[in-house]
Amino acid sequence: MKLLQGLGTGLCVTVLCLLAAPKAQADEWNQKTIVTFSAPVEVPGVGQHLLPAGTYVIKLLDSSSDRHIVQIFNQDESQVLTTILAIPNYRLKATDKTVISFRERPAGEPEALKAWFYPSREWGDEFVYERSRAVQIAKDTNEAVLSTPVVLASSTADSLKTAQVEAVDPNGDTIETATVVEAPPAIAPAHAVAPAPELVASLPATASYLPLIGLVGLLSLFGGLTLLGLMKWSA
Repeated sequence: MKLLQGLGTGLCVTVLCLLAAPKAQADEWNQKTIVTFSAPVEVPGVGQHLLPAGTYVIKLLDSSSDRHIVQIFNQDESQVLTTILAIPNYRLKATDKTVISFRERPAGEPEALKAWFYPSREWGDEFVYERSRAVQIAKDTNEAVLSTPVVLASSTADSLKTAQVEAVDPNGDTIETATVVEAPPAIAPAHAVAPAPELVASLPATASYLPLIGLVGLLSLFGGLTLLGLMKWSA
């Protein structure tokens, strides 16, 4: 029964997030998205870790090839509530709506924010929790969670850019982040066009015969004229 109650809460939160997405004001540069939570949500990062039910603004602050920095604001964007370290995560099919996923928790506990995908993007953000919290969430959900050994309470947005990132499994063991985030599909390299060695090699050889052919032609012409002159002289 507790499990069903937890699932029900999680589905409710998720559905409202998706329904809010079409009304979201979004900016391609910072992926600004407005989302409404119907129940309290646990979030990682530097700052507030529990967001009451309500409307919030999510923005991408900074991004690089291997990590992103995400910020969550209050509704009027007058206050940054939390700054979160995230790792790019790949999905096979992009959607035209914002997708926010949560980790199911025991009944009575808030859902934990898991990932955020901006509309029409195959890349999203898988959120990183402080290790002690990641271990507990992994046990509650029976799935691996991204974590960092860094104490987030004393961190800054800049320090998150270089923070160590790993993952923990439900047993509390450290595992590779690749077990949590989905890598993009391998793209087969384009077949290299091999050079034509015969053609390349033959060009200098062919060019070297031209002077010889010209010389032979001139000698033939000179010989013909000389022979014609001798015939006229002998006559």
